Amino acid sequence: MKKSITAILCLLLPLVSMAYGHDSTKINRVLLTTSTPRLYEKTEWNIDLTATYNNPYDQRQVKLDLLLSSPSGKPIVLPAYYDVASKQWKARFTPQEKGQYTYHFELLTSTDTVSSGEASFVAADSHRKGFLHKNDLWTFRFDNGELFRGLGENVAWESRNFEDDKWSYDYLLPTLARNGANFFRTWMCYWNLPLEWKQPRNTKRYTASTEYFNPAAIQRMDELVNLCDSLHLYFMLTLDWHGHLMEHGGWKHSAYNKANGGPAATPAEYFTSMQAQEQYKNKLRYIVARWGYSTNIAVWEFFNEVDNAAFTQQDSLLIPPATITQWHLEMSRYLKDIDPYKHLVSTSISHRDIVGLNSIPYIDFNQKHIYKHTEKIPDIYPDYIATYGKPYVVGEFGYRWEDQDPKYATAASYDYKRGLWYGLFSPTPVLPMSWWWELFDDLHLTPYLKNVSMINQQMLQAGKGNFEKLRIHSPLLETYALKCGQTYFVYALNNTATQQQATFSLSLPSGYSLKAFSPASSQWQQQPFVQEGENIRLNSAVVASHEAMIYIFSPKK
Repeated sequence: MKKSITAILCLLLPLVSMAYGHDSTKINRVLLTTSTPRLYEKTEWNIDLTATYNNPYDQRQVKLDLLLSSPSGKPIVLPAYYDVASKQWKARFTPQEKGQYTYHFELLTSTDTVSSGEASFVAADSHRKGFLHKNDLWTFRFDNGELFRGLGENVAWESRNFEDDKWSYDYLLPTLARNGANFFRTWMCYWNLPLEWKQPRNTKRYTASTEYFNPAAIQRMDELVNLCDSLHLYFMLTLDWHGHLMEHGGWKHSAYNKANGGPAATPAEYFTSMQAQEQYKNKLRYIVARWGYSTNIAVWEFFNEVDNAAFTQQDSLLIPPATITQWHLEMSRYLKDIDPYKHLVSTSISHRDIVGLNSIPYIDFNQKHIYKHTEKIPDIYPDYIATYGKPYVVGEFGYRWEDQDPKYATAASYDYKRGLWYGLFSPTPVLPMSWWWELFDDLHLTPYLKNVSMINQQMLQAGKGNFEKLRIHSPLLETYALKCGQTYFVYALNNTATQQQATFSLSLPSGYSLKAFSPASSQWQQQPFVQEGENIRLNSAVVASHEAMIYIFSPKK
């Protein structure tokens, strides 16, 4: 039975707009609760309305939008949302311009459309950087123009009920931030941030709920966003994972499964059912309305390894790839339409490319995951970039995917380190992100990120965002070289079982000095070298077995 619902608001101050509409559908009051709106900071409203609906999250029944005009005259449409905890309608907006905004709310139901009166506010300046956007193959760019290269790892979930409680965002994320990381990736799934899961599993952190969106997941997501803001960390939010669509995995508990009252009889129908698509769009709308304001959410990622839902481990086809591509085309277009901040959008595969997925215009960068072949990372980027003309990201990598058995710790640590340097010396805006975050924390490898972060910042400062890959060759070492401005950076890795002489061929102008940095010891030293044409020999310099050196050639002062 439909029922008339009036959201009663707790109020603070300033601008209040009163009753607009009909008796059955009206906006009773609008309250701006932020005393001093600021550039790139959250501004909030509470809205008291009267309307008839069953489900406040179903936009076919009810939809509340905030319509603004920016100081430059740009029109902005922002979804508002219903907050089940306070029984209030709310809006969260982040100004991207300083100055005066005018605005009003528009309420749509299946029978009526009403608007509030027009009001205004002034956004003051702030020190914040704003949202991240696509810039080029090497970097993202903040609203304020500052460049960004992501460095971090996967923290896909907090500990499950059979794992150590230590592995929480509250422990792992401050540890990353203290050690130079600025980026991580995390999932929504039935054991972590289970927004759409009425019965979370494998977790003690979340409780069952009959609500449309799980209140405990909402609360934890609010906390995560606030934590990242305090730590200056940016993250990729993975909205779903392939296991959701596995018959013997998450599908039997899915809210999209017809057996549970959902619209789709099979995982394949998840991608083709119009009702399933409308349900998913309701989720996207809620996510943008509630958390889209956050400048710390860098990327919306639709799926983790969607190809693993489409195929069995033996590569038998379960879901037609064309339907997956079409679904991503529709959802990425819709997401770009409703997100006024134009967050970056992506999705990921494991190892099987899905035809057409990399070419979708509303997906800002493509991703794949690399396991057991870290050495292939440097060659992945040029091929995909040349074919699709987009940035490419290795969203996961590791020595093995099966488990984090400590007996592989030495090999896993070696891969962890070289994977980061491979990324730093390759055209990618986010360096490869390791898996098995618990193992690497146990191995005390997180401080290694400080070294990579330091060289990353030196590259950005030296070249002001300009990166040029250079030809380099060494008879004994695996080498990569970049020119950033007038500074030359060389990564030299010794893959052999014995120490090797540091020699390589690199076209370098005269009048340069050399500093050598050891990531293993975090030590710098001035390094004399002999230059004979393009041949460079470092006097008495060796690279230890399975270690690396960073060489930086700078113009003499």
